[in-house]
Amino acid sequence: MSEVFFNGPAGRIEGEYVQSDDSKAPVALVLHPHLPPDFFQGNMNHDVIICLHTLLVKNGFSALKINFRGIGKSQGAFDNGVGELMDAATALDWLQLHNPSSIDYWVAGFSFGAWICMQLIMRRPEVNNFIAVSPPTNKFDFSFLSPCPIPGLIVQGEQDSIVPEESVLELVNKLSRQKSIDVEYKSLSGADHFFRGKLDELANAVDEYIKQNNRLSTGKKNTSKKHQNKLLL
Repeated sequence: MSEVFFNGPAGRIEGEYVQSDDSKAPVALVLHPHLPPDFFQGNMNHDVIICLHTLLVKNGFSALKINFRGIGKSQGAFDNGVGELMDAATALDWLQLHNPSSIDYWVAGFSFGAWICMQLIMRRPEVNNFIAVSPPTNKFDFSFLSPCPIPGLIVQGEQDSIVPEESVLELVNKLSRQKSIDVEYKSLSGADHFFRGKLDELANAVDEYIKQNNRLSTGKKNTSKKHQNKLLL
């Protein structure tokens, strides 16, 4: 894994990157949380982010995780999601520059990072899959998902006291009423917001989804423009 730096809207952005040996390998961006009470305590070395990044690399992706502005060695200051979305878009630009032969782009995020992830997929048509872990649907507005343009996975802990599962299910049910989407929902028994003691279960759920939807292992065609009308519960 290589430490990387590139210029962003607020200055230097810090990241850690693994480049696949396959020039046509799928590419993934992983976005970290900002945790309660002030939603400004998170970084790319959170256990859940390491888990997601590691799984993507093991499945053949070129994968980048970054620190948002004001975190670690990234310059700037917390911007309540506005600047962080710009940071994520800049990171995606960087990935495209370093992977010109790839046509598969995934974005994954945990908590605050899941909110940024879902905003990014609405703005970047080249992204064709997402993984959202514990999306903070009770803390931030997700109404922009109208409709959700690409397939993906949402994972939630049943015992999450920070983002109650009922709140996430409202989003899931909303997506189920939209046309032309294929979103899978996984609820993990006994898991809290941080998946303490449940990282293996989280890893298994995400790994299964990646293996089923990674064109590198399935031979599936890119379906970012056409999706089945299905939501899996």
